Amino acid sequence: MAPSILIFDFGTNEDAAQQARHKVEAWKQGFRLGNKIAFKFEREEIAEENEEEAAGKLEGKAKADGGAKGETGAMSEPKAAKGGKKTAKKSAAREKGLEKGGKQADDSEESEEREEAESNGGERIRVFVRLDFSDHEKLSHQRWLDRIPAEEPFKSAENHTVRANDAEFAKMEELFESLD
Repeated sequence: MAPSILIFDFGTNEDAAQQARHKVEAWKQGFRLGNKIAFKFEREEIAEENEEEAAGKLEGKAKADGGAKGETGAMSEPKAAKGGKKTAKKSAAREKGLEKGGKQADDSEESEEREEAESNGGERIRVFVRLDFSDHEKLSHQRWLDRIPAEEPFKSAENHTVRANDAEFAKMEELFESLD
């Protein structure tokens, strides 16, 4: 039977991705699966885009504030440039929270997501699980396809299954092989 690739997008939740890795390793050892299940991580940087957006918003706000108060161009430098990355992130979060009706963002789920993004360096984590059972193990293959997305660390992640007869399978197989 041809292999299948399950793709799980954990966002910035490093802990859930590590739990998933431990779960797959336990299955490989406990069920003696060997190379029938392979597991790889893909990490994409997302922090740079968010920092640039936050800096752009802060510059626009500082110019607007400076123009209203009559400050010179040298004095209207944004605080993010002086305070570093954390100040820019906090200021952007406060602005975002205040845009939602004056409520602070620290009380919402967005602050938790921001903290997770800061803890793992702002990486989006995708996990690839390849199932490669032989032709006479069709039932086992199908059971694992059903079981893996239903288990706890995988259940919380956005998932996508790519089978061998799908159009995007060759692209995903190549991506899987290129990951370490």
